[in-house]
Amino acid sequence: MILQKLREFMYGRNGTDQLSLALVAGGFFFYTLYVFSRSRIFYLVSLILYGISIFRTLSKNIGKRREENQKFLNLWYKLKNKWVGIKADFEERKTYKHFKCPSCGQKIRIPRGRGKIEIRCPKCSNRFIKKA
Repeated sequence: MILQKLREFMYGRNGTDQLSLALVAGGFFFYTLYVFSRSRIFYLVSLILYGISIFRTLSKNIGKRREENQKFLNLWYKLKNKWVGIKADFEERKTYKHFKCPSCGQKIRIPRGRGKIEIRCPKCSNRFIKKA
């Protein structure tokens, strides 16, 4: 009975999406900071994030909310890929040295211990000399 009423209420509304869940996680993070620091600004930020999440969940403007969520997912994908690249570079630091092509910015991985070598960029064929 209660679930049926809830379904009827939520019909035509946005519901939860990845951005809403991220806002709740951010609200929880700032509330945790508030608990340890007792700074009211953290409490206020957490309330604002919770409020925006509730607004997004109950919104009937689904097109606008999907657009916002897609922008968030694009940003999240870029940050996640950047982090994966940094993590991979860190794990390979003992066996490989990473360089960027001065011409096009392409990342190039060279085995360590080769001395001073000429590197050819696979993307733009630019040649440059570096110590590996």
